[in-house]
Amino acid sequence: MVPLYDTILVVEDDAATRELYRTALTVAGYHVIAVGDGIDALRTLEHERPAAVILDLALPRLGGMEVYKELRAQPSTRDIPVIIVTGTDAREPERNSVGHFIRKPVHPGRLIDVISSAIEHH
Repeated sequence: MVPLYDTILVVEDDAATRELYRTALTVAGYHVIAVGDGIDALRTLEHERPAAVILDLALPRLGGMEVYKELRAQPSTRDIPVIIVTGTDAREPERNSVGHFIRKPVHPGRLIDVISSAIEHH
């Protein structure tokens, strides 16, 4: 069972996709903070500690892999589960360095399953 109001940070530049994730996660009982680029993601993480982060790789201003590396470099965020979601081909070393990797388009049910599993096994 998903704990009501666990916070999920969604970092997705496409507004329609961001809203799809927000709706699916809210219906599943999560509190969602959604931002459209990597800079805003890092700013949000200065004052929020989400249970998990959904992170697109192709972001404006600061790419998703750079955000991921920054998350892992900081003691306060290194243990937050990150689910990489992308429509582009990630290089194999990048794919192998993250625990959760989903290719777009993502069915909302699959997204919920992966997030629940990531939080549960955290």
